[in-house]
Amino acid sequence: MEFGVMGRKIKEIRAYVVEGGGADYHDQKQEHWIVNQIATPMSVYPEYKMTRTSFGINALKSLVVEVEADNGVVGFAVSTGGYPAAWIVMNHLDRFVVGQPVENIEKIWDQMYKSTMYYGRKGVVMNAISAVDLALWDLLGQLRQEPVYAMLGGKVREELNFYATGPRPDLAKEKGFIGGKLPLIYGQADGEEGLKKNIERLAKYRQECGDGFWLMWDCWMALDLPYAKKLMQKSSEYDLKWIEECFNPDDYWAYRDLKAAAPNNMMVTGGEHEATRYGFRMLMEMCDIDIIQPDVTWCGGMTELKKIGDLAKAYGKLVVPHGSGPYSHHFVTSQTNSPFTEYLIMSQDADEVIPQFYPLLLDEQVPSNGKLIVRDKPGFGVTLNRKHGLIEIKKGQRI
Repeated sequence: MEFGVMGRKIKEIRAYVVEGGGADYHDQKQEHWIVNQIATPMSVYPEYKMTRTSFGINALKSLVVEVEADNGVVGFAVSTGGYPAAWIVMNHLDRFVVGQPVENIEKIWDQMYKSTMYYGRKGVVMNAISAVDLALWDLLGQLRQEPVYAMLGGKVREELNFYATGPRPDLAKEKGFIGGKLPLIYGQADGEEGLKKNIERLAKYRQECGDGFWLMWDCWMALDLPYAKKLMQKSSEYDLKWIEECFNPDDYWAYRDLKAAAPNNMMVTGGEHEATRYGFRMLMEMCDIDIIQPDVTWCGGMTELKKIGDLAKAYGKLVVPHGSGPYSHHFVTSQTNSPFTEYLIMSQDADEVIPQFYPLLLDEQVPSNGKLIVRDKPGFGVTLNRKHGLIEIKKGQRI
């Protein structure tokens, strides 16, 4: 097969939906820690409090997008959004992709974003745009026979350092991670008793993990400002490193006020469910949060994440992407203001280090002793597991 970019155009785009884990990492069995009781915006309703799947967090499933050049070389990427996002890819976004020179990623992104602005900007539409964009970067890397990090400017560090997100920071420490981010269990609907249980849990892990090991709260949009302030103040006694994503992502005023009240030894972070440079500008300019945490498979893809990262440099902020496996790895290894990154503990009992997108991706790297060196394979360096039940969505298909 002939590689190289000159004169190559995109011949075809394809979209698939996948059930049973992968990009939609909440699509798990009920025994999995990631869908068991965790504080969420829906925790105020008793019938949706005990599991996240009860209110449909796994309803959309995974999205896979492939783009094929006229010489048969294929790039692909994954996100969430399932059937609605796949339909958008094949019936709206496809017109901006097929027939374009393979290197026209910036133009394609701009046209996808502006053409969907009246019904998009965030959520499912941005997930779809992100998947197409990442697939284009993967295709360009395949054609140039370069890893994505090289196309972003090359490595600024040889090795990535990870903290772990999961319910067992003690096990994360044993496995060499620099910190453990705990999912919050009790929100304001659980009152003072719930707050007490949260702090007891934090105190337990501080004692077990010792001083110097990072501990953080992942609040997953579940809190109001009064509760978040109480949690922050009581947690500061146990040297909490940061408190993350406390509020509705659109409530920039609550983030502003929480940051203003934060003690000097604790950071306020967020942005997992934010999208595009415009939303992140609000978090940095208005809210002054310490670390922004975009998910490259949701915020607009690599094209937009690069803009977000450059904006963060101008504001003196760190960029620590949310999860995203190989997609984040290539970004972080090329950015001076991303000194560490996140690993989501995807094993059911948080006791094993397994790939985030398992079983959807093959050859996905995982940290060893809390560290990882990004391979120099072309594109994002992973292969799609075509045996994992891909359901193709055709143009014009009713879903």
